[in-house]
Amino acid sequence: MELVPGLPNDVTLECLIRLPFDQFSVASSVCKGWKAEIELPGFRRHRKSAGFTRSIMVLARARVGPTRTSHVAKLKARLVYRLTVYDPETGFRSDLPPVPGFPDGLPMFCHIVGVGSEMVVVGGCDPVTWQVSNSVFIYNFVTAAWRRGADMPGGQRLFFGCASNFDRTVYVAGGHDHAKNALKSAMMYDVARDEWVQLPDMARERDECKAVFHHGKFYVIGGYPTENQGRFQRDAEAFDLATWQWDQVQEEFLDAAVCPRTCVDGRDGRLYMCHKRNVTAREGSAWQVIAGLPDAVANTAYVAMWQGKLLVIGSSKFGEPHGAYLLDLKNFSWEKLESPEEHSGHVQAGCCMEI
Repeated sequence: MELVPGLPNDVTLECLIRLPFDQFSVASSVCKGWKAEIELPGFRRHRKSAGFTRSIMVLARARVGPTRTSHVAKLKARLVYRLTVYDPETGFRSDLPPVPGFPDGLPMFCHIVGVGSEMVVVGGCDPVTWQVSNSVFIYNFVTAAWRRGADMPGGQRLFFGCASNFDRTVYVAGGHDHAKNALKSAMMYDVARDEWVQLPDMARERDECKAVFHHGKFYVIGGYPTENQGRFQRDAEAFDLATWQWDQVQEEFLDAAVCPRTCVDGRDGRLYMCHKRNVTAREGSAWQVIAGLPDAVANTAYVAMWQGKLLVIGSSKFGEPHGAYLLDLKNFSWEKLESPEEHSGHVQAGCCMEI
């Protein structure tokens, strides 16, 4: 099939891979041939190898009604979270369609991970009823449409760790069940096959743990067991995909017994984490302070890696607008990113993708 009459298909493909990612759905509607080509896994690989992929972030950010006029009103208002595509380099922002079945906002405490050219939303609570959901929704940036995935099995699970290998698999571990019992079970979700696979249990229960994909392994960091409710541990476990088993527990993985939610993989061999107004990095088995946080980020809401830099979003104090800052990991200098007022709400979750 000729993609463009009279034009060699390889020339047409070179044109298609140069399209901005937000125009894929428009191009796919032109004809069946273009749609089939753009949806092929090889299309993204070709686009990436040619240097035309674009790094973006998807943030679950609170939108607050314009009726709030005071700090007290801010605290009483119900926060409604929406998904926003954000490019820190250009300032580009665009809202995604609401998650199907959640017209009142994104599920609270859900996890968002990028897998190839798709974004996966896992679990959380209904923002109105607070009913825990094991739902899975996938947004495809090629078709600009949502689809429902297979529900996360095993009963209610909240405050679990979640990470992806950025290719096709999502990993889940820990959290707590409906009775607030901490869990040590883990599983993986193959997005392409829409299948969940049970993993061996971790050695320890881990509620409110943090998960990252690091050095080719699925790391589950910190958290706490049922009997230590709210008292975080310093240890971590890593699941080795090659041996299909958990490595030995690393007892003093963290420097301090704190909530590890800001811990992220740097894709440079190091882990990064915000702690006590500082940015710390772990290389090998030691953590070290590499930079102080900006004065305006006393409360850190979200941390991510973006094009070799550390993105930190936070506020000067609880209830204040959130600002975004980039830390250059070569010279350890900060850059403040400008954000319009409507995009200064609290960030609940997010992920970085290359499309």
